[in-house]
Amino acid sequence: MAEPLKNLLNEAYFERLVSVFQAVYPAFDKAEFWRLLFDEQWEHRELKQRIRHVTHTLRRLLPADYPEALGLLKQAAPHCSGLEAILFPDFVEVYGLDHWDASMEALELMTQYSTAEFAVRPFIAKDPERMMAQMLKWAGSGSEHVRRLASEGCRPRLPWAMALEPLKRDPSPILPILEALKRDESLYVRKSVANNLNDISKDHPELVKSLAVRWHGEHPHTDWILKHASRGLLRKGDPDMLALFGFESMDGIEVEGLEAGAQRLRIGDSLEFSFELVNRGTEPLKLRVEYGIDFVKANGRTSRKLFKITENTYRPGERVRFARRHAFADLTTRRHYPGTHRIAVVINGAELASAELVLLPAETSPL
Repeated sequence: MAEPLKNLLNEAYFERLVSVFQAVYPAFDKAEFWRLLFDEQWEHRELKQRIRHVTHTLRRLLPADYPEALGLLKQAAPHCSGLEAILFPDFVEVYGLDHWDASMEALELMTQYSTAEFAVRPFIAKDPERMMAQMLKWAGSGSEHVRRLASEGCRPRLPWAMALEPLKRDPSPILPILEALKRDESLYVRKSVANNLNDISKDHPELVKSLAVRWHGEHPHTDWILKHASRGLLRKGDPDMLALFGFESMDGIEVEGLEAGAQRLRIGDSLEFSFELVNRGTEPLKLRVEYGIDFVKANGRTSRKLFKITENTYRPGERVRFARRHAFADLTTRRHYPGTHRIAVVINGAELASAELVLLPAETSPL
């Protein structure tokens, strides 16, 4: 089992952090920091709760004057990196809203060692016009980390982040930033632009589709962004987006011999299945091959989730066999419920074969 992210904030990390602070601020009280930090609730806090607790603890030990404290944080930040160093921009998020210019300068620096994508959002909420202008400026930065912040920080549906409901309703203030970054040389930045567009597509699919038509073919980097950004629409079998990327004709395509292995499984088991794709047509065809599972939900209804297998071009007469394994183990993002599930083979958004399986409750251990 993977180590919980919250354990990144451990004693070894804080020993290093204290050394950094004592180097820039000799009055930093290690003993008091330790006493305040590791209180009786520490073990029960998750990652973001721990980060916020560190922020409040630092506020009590650094100078009361925010600009002075911020100056020390800016000196310390380059000596810390990784997700755990997000506590630096978190300090700005909590205490810097009334010190706009100083906070912007600090976030621009700090994001280069961790990420300020969460910290910018209260600033957007407080003064959207001013903050989006700042982020458009950051989109022209020489640092890929700062350019990524320009896109990532204003994602309408950024995971783990405070909601930006106005940008969900009207994403138009985001578009100039994405326009500025649509040919970015950095894959790190392009992934963020694609994720931002994918977020927008969930609420405004027609907007993203019209933008994709305008941008497509403009530049290889832009095309990469559009393909990655359209993954949600492609999974839904949107005919316009499938056609845009060449997944259009299905003439002569067949799926044969879908074998779903065991038809009765328990939660926690894995399903092995296979099928053959055959092109009986006369033309080579570009195909997006996926499998979908109609999962039983807690209310007894079903909801389909698609899983991409491949994208490829298949010649006339070509026959290809696919074999996959799907685990029905519970995840933090998906719980499984007993009942009849369906597995389907989906080509270019169309279901060509399916089979049913029965998922039983997990086997309980004897007492």
